[in-house]
Formats: sequence, structure tokens, C-alpha cells
Amino acid sequence: MIPTIRRRVRRAAPLLAALLAGCVPPTAAPVVTPPPVVSAAPVPVDPSLIGSEATIAASIAATPGFHTLANELRTAELDPLLAGPGHYTLFAPTDAAFTRLAPGIANDLLAPENRAALVALMRYHVVPGTVTTEQLTQRIQAGGGRTVLTTLGGQPLTATMTGNVITLTSATGNRSYVEAADVAQVNGVIHVVNGVLVPTLPR
Repeated sequence: MIPTIRRRVRRAAPLLAALLAGCVPPTAAPVVTPPPVVSAAPVPVDPSLIGSEATIAASIAATPGFHTLANELRTAELDPLLAGPGHYTLFAPTDAAFTRLAPGIANDLLAPENRAALVALMRYHVVPGTVTTEQLTQRIQAGGGRTVLTTLGGQPLTATMTGNVITLTSATGNRSYVEAADVAQVNGVIHVVNGVLVPTLPR
């Protein structure tokens, strides 16, 4: 039986260990061992299906492959923010990204007692203002190979390059890679990423 996340929230280290499954560059094979239970593979996100005339919240809710993220954002009550005038940059983990977490963690985060951890996690994927990959690349080059973004939760998110792929490193050291970039929205921009970024979580 998987321990409840309530206990993990009280003691941050086990929760971080469960969340920090890590990601790999889009061109490499995943290193996470699949769960023993056979289930349907996550639907890949097709950026061409994301309309540019919608808000970030509406697009995440309507796009196949973002089901888990849509649930997490809604439960964290970030929908009104991402449906508002903005502007915001969302680094959007796919359903496949959430499968790289320890089994059960994504669902456990939806429990009311884990709201603080969920809100911190979701706010860590949002940066105020519209930040395009061109701007990010310029800032990385100007910064000698790295630049630091301040997320909605106030924690730092470091951007670097792995080859020509933008790499995001969280405050806790796990990495995520941009798979599809610059999906314009009426209130900002979405960058599709292949991993869940983990901030320092509340104790």
C-alpha cells in the first residue's frame, strides 16, 4: 500500500524523493521503469491542436494529453488566473510527464490535506509575463549559458541549453526539457515540457 501523501507533506524529504523522478532529453529513451500494471499509454500532446485564440486555462482543459495537468490546475484553483488577462508563461507537463512521478503521487496531490504542496507545485510551472524561447535563448547566451526565472511562487527556475533544447532545472535539482515551444495564447504562452518541475515544498 502506498503511504499517504499527508505523511509526506509533514516530512518533505520523502515527498521530494517521490517527486524527483527526473526527466530525460526528448531524444533519449526514458530511464524510469514502467509500472507493473499495464495501462493505456498517455496521449501525446499535439501543439497544432492548441488554438491561439483561447486562454491558457481553456487550452490546457481542451487539449488531449494535458488531462492530469488540467485536473491539478483546477484543484489548485489556478484556473481563474490562467483564464484572466495575463500575461503568463506556462511550462506545461504532459500526461506522460506525470507518469514519471512515483506511482500514485499525482492523485495523492489532489487530496485536500495536500493542497499547499499542490499549489506550490503548480505555481512553480508559471512565470509572470510572456517569455518566448527566443527571449529565453538570448537570456541564456547573455548569462554565460544560464538564466534564472522567478516563478509565480517566488522560487527560482534555471534555464540552460542541452544542445538546442531548452533545459529547465528546478530549485530541488530535477530537470525538464521543452518538447514544443511558443504556443501563443491570448493571455500568454505555453511551452510543452516532458517533466514535472519540483520546487522546495512546504513542510
